[in-house]
Amino acid sequence: MSVKHAISRGLELGRSVLQLGLFKSGGRVVAKLRADCFRVGPSGRTVRPQAFLPSRYRYYRTSLKGLAAQLQSAVFRRRFTGGSPRNRAVFLAFGLGVGLIEQQLEEDRKSAATCQEIQAVFRKKRFQSPRQPFTSGYKLEDYIIGKQIGKGSNAAVYEAAAKFAPPKTSDSKCSLVQLKEDEEEVEKPRSLTCCSLRNFPLAVKMMWNMGAGSSSEAIFESMSQELVPAGPLALKQENEQITLDGHFGVLPKTLSAHPNVIRVFRAFTADVPLLPGAQEEYPDVLPARLNPDGLGNNRTLFLVMKNYPYTLRQYLKESTPGRRQGSLMMLQLLEGVDHLCRQGVAHRDLKSDNILLEFDSDGCPRVVITDFGCCLAQGDSSLQLPYTTRWVCRGGNGSLMAPEVITAVPGCGVVIDYSKADAWAVGAIAYEIFGEHNPFYRPVGLESRRYQEKQLPPLPSSVPADVQLVIRLLLRRNPNQRPSARVAANMLHLSLWGRKALAKQDSVSMKKLADWLLCQSAVVLLKGCRGPSGNRVEAELQRSFLSNLDMEDLLYILLLSTFSFAPN
Repeated sequence: MSVKHAISRGLELGRSVLQLGLFKSGGRVVAKLRADCFRVGPSGRTVRPQAFLPSRYRYYRTSLKGLAAQLQSAVFRRRFTGGSPRNRAVFLAFGLGVGLIEQQLEEDRKSAATCQEIQAVFRKKRFQSPRQPFTSGYKLEDYIIGKQIGKGSNAAVYEAAAKFAPPKTSDSKCSLVQLKEDEEEVEKPRSLTCCSLRNFPLAVKMMWNMGAGSSSEAIFESMSQELVPAGPLALKQENEQITLDGHFGVLPKTLSAHPNVIRVFRAFTADVPLLPGAQEEYPDVLPARLNPDGLGNNRTLFLVMKNYPYTLRQYLKESTPGRRQGSLMMLQLLEGVDHLCRQGVAHRDLKSDNILLEFDSDGCPRVVITDFGCCLAQGDSSLQLPYTTRWVCRGGNGSLMAPEVITAVPGCGVVIDYSKADAWAVGAIAYEIFGEHNPFYRPVGLESRRYQEKQLPPLPSSVPADVQLVIRLLLRRNPNQRPSARVAANMLHLSLWGRKALAKQDSVSMKKLADWLLCQSAVVLLKGCRGPSGNRVEAELQRSFLSNLDMEDLLYILLLSTFSFAPN
């Protein structure tokens, strides 16, 4: 038997073995070959730096794809026409192995195509709800201002209602005043029961203007970061032409709508009024016409948003979410951060005070990231900030500043990478969500500058093991060992909805994963056809998961030996 004939027979045998299902461990062999590139430690709990570099994984798969052709060419160039029985057996075995790999790669290509089709369906899918359109609301006089509901270091927030579109109530349920947006803007109906929210469904944020001047152009330029989550009709048409340079010398981005990111409905400048509590709460920032000792300018920026019943900090003071609710809240934060990263925005000030919360019709908390005053939103979407001097602002809230940010030393050519900084903050906030003290606040008081990962306090035993693993990985000091928000979110998605299905499999191949994704897609589409259920938190998360599918990353997660889908 010639070498060429032996290899050909081996290839045919390998393909037929897989097609007939006679070699059940074939998938395990290929999975083991793939898993070798992860170099998971023998303890099963230590992942080396390579574990969160999907590009290395894709490179490894590409090399597998060309393995057969390269080795066959090398053998054929020697032009062997025969050999001993031992050599023929070796070539036969080699052909069998190449056949297994080729067949597996063909299945992977088909599964990846299925994944892309699912992604395309959910990226085009629109879940719209009825709205009450209007085009007013660009003046402070258009709103009825209620009591103060929040105050930060640079703004005060008041409940508000629109005079031109009063809220309607029916059977003790309130209808949120909807502002007209473009076709891509989708607001979901809310389940709000508080009388104050029923009467004041909006919130007006009044920025404190201490040095931006009193012209609209100067105010918009100085506070342009606040406009990053603004809707397409937030500014008057004439104001849209203003060049917004921001603090970084480039045009700030504006975000597309996302259920876990605040939306600014209107943004305008107006004279600073004497609002309730102003003299007592913030007298120093008032203009001289309202307080002779005040240092503020006469005009400032006003932002109109939805009124939410809680901040995350307020909610967690009153109650502790259950294990599933806590996982869903953490997943929403990761989805929101991933949305920001994909559009080239780093929040840089994530904390429980800057996260708002409401409840869907099932009573599940929906969390929304707000307050973009410290964000990095450069035009190049690199999420990298040149750090040439110590005067460059690195963001807010030093306690929750990621290690790579807070330890950065300014110098020529130094750049701070924020691509995983917000994900690190989510890991710290997760402690609060699950009823523990944030380890970077007192009384624990770890410092992100110098803490060691072994110093992180244990999470409650009620927190699922999969979730605990994600939190620990997010709090890795080295960003190369830390998953991105997208990878961490996918780990939670698979834990929440894929555990039962995937735990039954001896080994998870791309085909099995694609079959599960098709089932999930059918379920989500059927739920969406039922109307209101499509606006619930879990339905929103599942649609987000399916619209951001990356088969390579999903399989890569499943191959991590540290991530178990055994039922809890």
